[in-house]
Amino acid sequence: MAVNKKNRRLKIKLKLRKTISGSVQTPRLSVFRSNAEIYAQLVDDKGGKTLLAVGSVDKAINAAKVTKIEKAKMVGKLIAEKAVANGITSVVFDRNGFLYHGRIKSLAEGAREGGLKF
Repeated sequence: MAVNKKNRRLKIKLKLRKTISGSVQTPRLSVFRSNAEIYAQLVDDKGGKTLLAVGSVDKAINAAKVTKIEKAKMVGKLIAEKAVANGITSVVFDRNGFLYHGRIKSLAEGAREGGLKF
């Protein structure tokens, strides 16, 4: 593999996924960050299903004219609210190979404020 950002992230992602797994009771909170947007989803790995998904492209979040870091925090709070409404309080955080910094950290803090434990 050539050494570049994308391959480095994929290598880290594969290492993380060896140890991290989600179930119905404690799903995996998977985060994806693009240059413009950020997405989060709750995944049941044993059943192979996505339970919930939220992104910064949602109308309520996209309408707010704020910075990308603040949008990430809003995404975290929104997925936490939806999860708590569906009876999910505990998750396993999967940063998906991204560094726990900036928008990823902001999303995690928002999810914690919304009531998720990880």
